[in-house]
Amino acid sequence: MELVKAVDALWQRGWLPYDVREMVSRSLDESAASLVVDVIALSCSPHAPATVHPRWQRQLDEIGASVWWEGPLIEAWATRHIETLSYANRTAAELLKFLGRMPSLPQILPLPGDVLMSAVRAGLDPKVLNRVRGLLAKAESTAFPEEAEALSAKAQELMNRHALERAMLDADLPAEATSRRMWLDKSYFKEKSQLVHVVSEAFRSRAVAYDGFGFIALVGDEVDLESVELLSTSLLVQATRAMVSVGGRAGKGSEARSRPFRKSFLVAYASRIGERLEAMAAAPAAPDDPIASDERLLPVLADRKLAVDTLFEQMFTQTRTSRVTVRSAAGWGAGRAAADAADIGTSRKSVTSG
Repeated sequence: MELVKAVDALWQRGWLPYDVREMVSRSLDESAASLVVDVIALSCSPHAPATVHPRWQRQLDEIGASVWWEGPLIEAWATRHIETLSYANRTAAELLKFLGRMPSLPQILPLPGDVLMSAVRAGLDPKVLNRVRGLLAKAESTAFPEEAEALSAKAQELMNRHALERAMLDADLPAEATSRRMWLDKSYFKEKSQLVHVVSEAFRSRAVAYDGFGFIALVGDEVDLESVELLSTSLLVQATRAMVSVGGRAGKGSEARSRPFRKSFLVAYASRIGERLEAMAAAPAAPDDPIASDERLLPVLADRKLAVDTLFEQMFTQTRTSRVTVRSAAGWGAGRAAADAADIGTSRKSVTSG
């Protein structure tokens, strides 16, 4: 099937299942997005689960890619979606043409069939991950700032503490870096990407924004990158909620509802969050902290930084600094005020996964 061959070729060109689905859904219609998910499932189905990277499999599960049909895909797809066969063929032809035009990206995961499970480094401990997600979800939903601050403080503290503990447990293993792609809404993408960038720096990682596509490429340790995604997503929710709230309290036609105000708000929010995270990193640890006082920690983190920088330079031979223009002083002030109230956590006391 030509569509399967086209998707197989995309794997060779560095694309992942979630990436392909996102590109198609943002560029074509719902029918094409639905069809490409089934093509992805068909492409990956011949490979044994033990030879599929866990992150690759999670993406398949997230987009719902599974072989649910028997026989030819196009006929089964048309029947399931109550469409004519001619419509299904037109959709397939348009999709095939689009997939063939997609460019190459850096290869960040082994292809299905190329990896053994024993060779894969684990990310956040599932207990820690579940607890962090629960804390951040509560922080985003509560209407009480004090409660949200306490919840997010615990989440931030837990993620960073777990990352350092894992670094010490893996101290005798070679330092490794990996990469992920974080997709954002295209509205105010450049401004939102600034926030992801400052969070990635706080977690010893690096970021490159692909403005034309709508994603940010992250490079770092596996555990750190999971933390970047979790905290960035939570802060983006908080920033958007605060921005909309300011506009909702303003009258119709007010500056607070304008695009310049919202852009300035998000840039200021990211700037202030970066300052807060930098201050947290510079704060002295507790004298009785066994992790911070371990003389092996600094060499381990230095090795990881070297691994991150090396992979980054291999993946991105040409990058440029992006600049944003602030055109609303009111938006800048409101954004910094919202960032001061945002919940990123400030404590560095010892915590456990519970």
